Amino acid sequence: MRPSNRSKILDAAVRVIHRDGLIGVTFDSVAAEASVTRGGMMYHFPSREALVQAIHEHLAAQWEASLESVAGRPKSEATPTERAIAYARTSARSANRAELLSALQSSESTATAAAWDTVLEGWASPAPEHLDDQAVLDRFIARLAADGLWVYESLTGKKLPDQIRDAIAAQIVSVIESASLRVSNK
Repeated sequence: MRPSNRSKILDAAVRVIHRDGLIGVTFDSVAAEASVTRGGMMYHFPSREALVQAIHEHLAAQWEASLESVAGRPKSEATPTERAIAYARTSARSANRAELLSALQSSESTATAAAWDTVLEGWASPAPEHLDDQAVLDRFIARLAADGLWVYESLTGKKLPDQIRDAIAAQIVSVIESASLRVSNK
């Protein structure tokens, strides 16, 4: 089996999660979806746990790539404001069942959580440690709003019209920009 089949298998696993949830991820279901043999699956993933870990890493890497695309640069080159804005804009566009279920399930294991934590720590505004900096608090409130927008459709089963979603994302970005202005004016 060619090493490029690893991505094909992971993309198939994501489709299985979309369709059947995480419980539906088995070697047989993913192999069938990817049109590979069970042996081909085991070449890349010796256990279901290894497959699930790789799915988390795959989804987190896709999310990071989306964030970098929206920011127009890697996180190492983006300012805190650019990272927060990219997080808000990406959260407005990328609500999908596989990401949501995987993110929720990741808290059950430090290994799976690490894949998501790396992305969150690099892009999302951190929780304030105290209340004496309103800008930090405002950026965190904007993060919570972006997170809420990200999960809204999955939790309610209702699709927001693009115009409404874009307006909400713009308002979240406005909060981030206002907070950043306060920081730069200090």
